[in-house]
Amino acid sequence: MQSASTQVRYTFGRELRLLTPGDFKSVFANPTRAASPHLTLLAVSTDTDHPRLGLTVAKKHVKKACQRNRIKRVVRDSFRLHQHDLPNVDIVVIAKKGVDELDNAAIHKLVEKLWRKLTRRCNES
Repeated sequence: MQSASTQVRYTFGRELRLLTPGDFKSVFANPTRAASPHLTLLAVSTDTDHPRLGLTVAKKHVKKACQRNRIKRVVRDSFRLHQHDLPNVDIVVIAKKGVDELDNAAIHKLVEKLWRKLTRRCNES
């Protein structure tokens, strides 16, 4: 059994979130991209010792609030589980039209693939 100091934590606390408009703006300035027809991930390196996540799911693309919340919940959960594999970057996930037609498992699988692609691209640059 691991001691408390070496235990890997899978939480999604405040320090793992992009909170201010300035946080988001810095990511949009000059990002590394990983995209699919349903989601786009933008990332920029930071000097923090962990990745941070921001989500944008526009009402224009996903009409119902329950669908927007479902998409954000699935992406957050995937981030929570993969945070230790990701480089130290700020990531913004942008949902596109049609993402609400995917089920939770399909979104989870898509996001996992995009995490890998983003990690590879961030390590190259």
